[in-house]
Amino acid sequence: MNGLADLIAWIIAQGLAADDIDALLEGLSLRLTEQGFPLLRASIAMPSIDPKHRGLSVAWYRGTGISKEAQEHGEEGEALFRRSPISYLLENQLEFMRWSLPANAETPPFPILMDLSDLGATDFVIKITPFPGDTALAGASFSIATDQLGGFTESQLAGFEGVMPALALACCRIAMTRVAKDVLAVYTGERTSELILTGQIQRGDGASIYAAILFADLKDFTSLNEKHEPHDIVDWLNEHFDAIGKPVVEEGGEILKFMGDSLLAIFPVQAADTAQACRLALSAAQRALAMNDALNQGRRERGEPEILVDIVLHLGEIFYGNVGTDRRLDFTVIGRAVNEASRMEKLADALETNLLASAPFAAQTGGAFQAAGHFKLRGVEEPAEIYAWTGAV
Repeated sequence: MNGLADLIAWIIAQGLAADDIDALLEGLSLRLTEQGFPLLRASIAMPSIDPKHRGLSVAWYRGTGISKEAQEHGEEGEALFRRSPISYLLENQLEFMRWSLPANAETPPFPILMDLSDLGATDFVIKITPFPGDTALAGASFSIATDQLGGFTESQLAGFEGVMPALALACCRIAMTRVAKDVLAVYTGERTSELILTGQIQRGDGASIYAAILFADLKDFTSLNEKHEPHDIVDWLNEHFDAIGKPVVEEGGEILKFMGDSLLAIFPVQAADTAQACRLALSAAQRALAMNDALNQGRRERGEPEILVDIVLHLGEIFYGNVGTDRRLDFTVIGRAVNEASRMEKLADALETNLLASAPFAAQTGGAFQAAGHFKLRGVEEPAEIYAWTGAV
């Protein structure tokens, strides 16, 4: 195929410069088409290291362009995967397969082959290329389909084989970078992961920032461990953290820690707009309480125990950075304000409220809280002025 060397050079350049599989596939498909390669469809599929998705596939169709599909974990995602050519190759320890189309009685009943037959395809070729390393990101599959009479020629298939090593290398580089970013964000949060990837990885790296702090604690959760099975406890914990954490993220907060049955998040003050950070934190807290109540309503209807949550809102200066040993670090927040927030939570039961705020935070919220009094916090010298949520917005 004319221009194969130039195409390989382009693939390698894209693999080094881009982080987008979509752009790589679309550019490759258009260049192959321009060189007379009769593509109807081309696709790249790879497993993923992601808590929501087991894999991702990107397909290019002549005339319509790029489409993407993510397969979720669980029975439905597994069933979908089992009905794919990739599963067939893996089960039979094959790296290459070709099916003539349209489908007939001997064609495996894979949905993609049926769909391509309906589009007039005459040939489908798929190749799996393993990646090095012992991870879930085991490799990638590449497939092409044509509606050319008689299917692909031998020279066209040779051209396909010729670009595969470069394409696999580019996909491996892009996938590894994506996984590093995505997994780091899952475990540390979006804002924190960006700081780590820019090189803030040494012990002590960080800075003092001013932020609204949200501390949430599930009430009496520890006692449930004595009455219920561990798998039920974990399921309930995840449900409540989802109800509390989702509005935090949607309002622009950063979840820093899950500490047993507690959650710690911050809303950094941007451009000296302290009131805005506090409004976002308060909105997140209100939504979290509402979502937790809805979750408990469903649990009561099923005869399961309800789990209440106390939330504390505070405002202050904190150190945001790396703390730990030389080879095991935690990117977290340290400071008096963090300690005060966790101590304030202990007052919720005595004040008969599930949303408390410090005086600095309450001053930024326009009357949403009312003074509850001054209280001694463990380990804090001066009594703290505590405010209770009035229910007003």
